[in-house]
Amino acid sequence: MKKFFLSAATILAFAIYIVHQRIEEPEKQLIITTPINQPNSSQSNPGNENQSLSSGYKNGSYTGDTVDAYYGNVQIETKIQDGKITDINFLDYPRDRRHSININSQAMPLLKTEAIQAQSANVDTISGATMTSEAFKQSLQSALDKAKI
Repeated sequence: MKKFFLSAATILAFAIYIVHQRIEEPEKQLIITTPINQPNSSQSNPGNENQSLSSGYKNGSYTGDTVDAYYGNVQIETKIQDGKITDINFLDYPRDRRHSININSQAMPLLKTEAIQAQSANVDTISGATMTSEAFKQSLQSALDKAKI
């Protein structure tokens, strides 16, 4: 009987230690699965200034759908000017846990920058922020669908 209680106490102590480490441990650096410094089409072909105007997007601000990212919702707003994505704002994102705050504070600027460079929702998933990345892509795509001419 002593062995049973000793084993149970050891397992309980280990479980408490794991939970404590998850809460207190600083987050590891997020890793982008592929480089984001890819030139967009207007940079790689300087003689094609009108290409962005033929992107098929109307000028204005467009709000994407709210997408469940498991730990919370993601919703973005994109601004289109001269047929190009000029800005992306996060209207909603998971931010009620320290872990989510750490992940999203690193992932959101990367996703925003890459989407503006790519001029589409076709961006790389960020390792460590997979759910946020996928929800971002879906919300951005829905906003861009609303912006199509």
